[in-house]
Amino acid sequence: MIAARYTQGGELVVGETAMPRPDAGELLLKVEAASICGTDVKIVRHGHRKLAEGQTITLGHEFVGRIVEVGANVQGWKPGQRVGVAPNLGCGQCEMCGRGMANMCPDYSAFGINFDGAHAEYVRVPAAAIQQGNVMQIGEAMAAEEATLAEPLSCAVNGLRVSRVELGDVVVVFGAGPMGLLNIMCANISGASAVGVVDRNAARVENAKKLGASWTVDSSKQSVMDAIKAKTNGRGADAIILAAAAGELQQLAIGLLAPFGRLCLFAGLARGDSQVMLDTNDIHYKNLVVTGMTGGSPRDYRIALRLMETGRIKARAVVSDAFAMKDLKKAYEAAMSGNSMKVVVKG
Repeated sequence: MIAARYTQGGELVVGETAMPRPDAGELLLKVEAASICGTDVKIVRHGHRKLAEGQTITLGHEFVGRIVEVGANVQGWKPGQRVGVAPNLGCGQCEMCGRGMANMCPDYSAFGINFDGAHAEYVRVPAAAIQQGNVMQIGEAMAAEEATLAEPLSCAVNGLRVSRVELGDVVVVFGAGPMGLLNIMCANISGASAVGVVDRNAARVENAKKLGASWTVDSSKQSVMDAIKAKTNGRGADAIILAAAAGELQQLAIGLLAPFGRLCLFAGLARGDSQVMLDTNDIHYKNLVVTGMTGGSPRDYRIALRLMETGRIKARAVVSDAFAMKDLKKAYEAAMSGNSMKVVVKG
């Protein structure tokens, strides 16, 4: 079968590899569609801390597929069912796993990170994913391109929760890439009175307007501080979600928050760049909350599916390119060019 295989310390190779087979307790899926995440791009460029030098894996953790083979002792699943899989698996024993937050498990594992993912014609689903409730049936009505976005949308669901967005809040999202757009959509249905968006890419700014931004700031043309103060009558934002990875934006955002405001560091910084000076007096005197988030839990994934199934979130709008699986190499070229939004590969 064709697959996108990355070797730690090496490079990405798209080509033929052996088809996986499920062991007892496992499932085998034929991949219907899979999207390429910014994390996949980062792994190709910089590797991943969970990979050993020389280790090779198939990338891809955002996917929908059909069960084609059921391993021995698997209960409740059968060939032909259409499923998505929350990609982070926990150890099953720690406090975080006990809370149902496998994404926070200190010993988590994940598709496309330390075991084979879904940028391939077939993907094997480990027994732990079934046991921990990560496998979820997806209805036939949802388009494959949209179904792949349950995982990134689950991250936005998590981000909105930790940002504690309330009715009437003014929310500002930094970054109008795919994750920024999903955060805009989530903020709008969470009761925000206005959702502002900051980006320096004119095309992305225009896209944000189409997908629900109340107002936008093109940071290449105007002062972000002046613009947000003007838009909020000098008050500042109740919540800022940083879906752009830049330390200077983290510094800037603190000064843009209203009293009791919340700053969510949605996008992580590269290793070596994460030491950022913040004005802690602003945090102290304005009663600010600075929080982070990473990934989404199976619960967040289920919420994301419900939001898409009911039409509350039209995640398909963030897909800019779709390729056939035979064109997997071209799909990666598009994703790594920086000119696309969400890139999807269809089986």
